[in-house]
Amino acid sequence: MSASDVHTADQPSCPLAHGDGLLPGELRAWMLLLAATGAVEQRLRSAVKETLDVSHDEFLILCLLAEQPRTGLRMTQVADLLGRPKTRLTYQIACLQRAGLVSRTSVCGDKRGVQVALTDKARDLLRETSALLAGTVRQALADSMGPEQRAAMSALVPDLETGTH
Repeated sequence: MSASDVHTADQPSCPLAHGDGLLPGELRAWMLLLAATGAVEQRLRSAVKETLDVSHDEFLILCLLAEQPRTGLRMTQVADLLGRPKTRLTYQIACLQRAGLVSRTSVCGDKRGVQVALTDKARDLLRETSALLAGTVRQALADSMGPEQRAAMSALVPDLETGTH
């Protein structure tokens, strides 16, 4: 039986949710968050590769740029916001540019400045696939948490429960 075949009511609560272990509440909460994040990343990696034909890290770049004005961001800003080394980011941006998903332009008045923005192709592709990918995130969280943890997470991120923006 696959993880998606398991009904939420049949799942035990998360073992990290109980206070009878050695860890204080803050560390248990952090571990729960890491476990949920790992579950989402694992599912999202394959869904992103299948639907968008990009890596998970490239997908994060697309998501970041999708939330920006059409003019995009400087490469240094993207690197800082994603916590990526600039050399790795340069490679990923080059891959996205070859796929026609981002454009790079020089920043006026700054010889070294490079601006990165989504192309219309990327915007269309994200519009077409975002509901499916959001569903993947919701299902991964549902499968990795007990009901109490999902309720707490949904209180922090209300869109998880309703699927709205």
